[in-house]
Amino acid sequence: MVAQGHQDGGEGGTAAWARACELFASARRITVLTGAGVSTDSGIPDFRGPQGLWTTNPEAQRLFTLQSYVGDREVRRLAWRHRAEHPAWHARPNTAHRALVDLERAGRLRALLTQNIDELHQRAGSSPELVVELHGSLFGTVCLTCGARGDMAEALRRVAAGEDDPHCEGCYGILKSTTVSFGQPLDPEVLRRAQEAALDCELLLAAGTSLTVQPAAGLVGLAAKAGAAVVICNAEPTPYDGFAAAVLRAPVAEALPELVAVPVTGASAAGVVTWGDPSTWE
Repeated sequence: MVAQGHQDGGEGGTAAWARACELFASARRITVLTGAGVSTDSGIPDFRGPQGLWTTNPEAQRLFTLQSYVGDREVRRLAWRHRAEHPAWHARPNTAHRALVDLERAGRLRALLTQNIDELHQRAGSSPELVVELHGSLFGTVCLTCGARGDMAEALRRVAAGEDDPHCEGCYGILKSTTVSFGQPLDPEVLRRAQEAALDCELLLAAGTSLTVQPAAGLVGLAAKAGAAVVICNAEPTPYDGFAAAVLRAPVAEALPELVAVPVTGASAAGVVTWGDPSTWE
């Protein structure tokens, strides 16, 4: 068990694990925020970890910066090659993804907010209606000029046929994936849904995210200010650890199944207490 295996390690150790289990046992309405650490056990590297993409290759960050992408054709060529070779095409959901499906089936998942672009939550069985893709998806394309959307697989077929920087077939504008790059704002409706879910929960679980990228990271503070309990499970410290009732350093793929499996306690006759006060929105 994670609790047994982390008695002496991590911040909080056994006490933090016991507190996290207590919170999960009593919560009926849980919002989950996931980051790259949830998908590492599926073979998709994170960005800032010891073996992360940007840790091992700092120059790779240029591929994810809108200004560099728009202004440098060579960056776009490298980005298309990166998309074609992305492990998400062959990755399979792991125990962390499947645990969140179990949480949904138990009727306790308010929303699943994810910073990941790999669609592994949906492939694991999470309802698309509950998944909020804060940073978009790798599997679509969008024209930066006319806004036309398309299928990434089709764009990559053009790349395989010899187009190293495929353009929009409608207006010849620059194509990119339907992911949010640095320097590009989040979709306002996506952010609104995420903020609403952070406000309208009893417990917010942040799993496998460094909580350094805004505005996604700010959802943790928003939930805490609205009165929700916060549990953070991440390998490294985050800027929002001070908001958490429990901080777990256990591996996400081990911790999430155990947390979700904690038996629910207490009576539910009084209903769910939620904290949806729009005046707390940031």
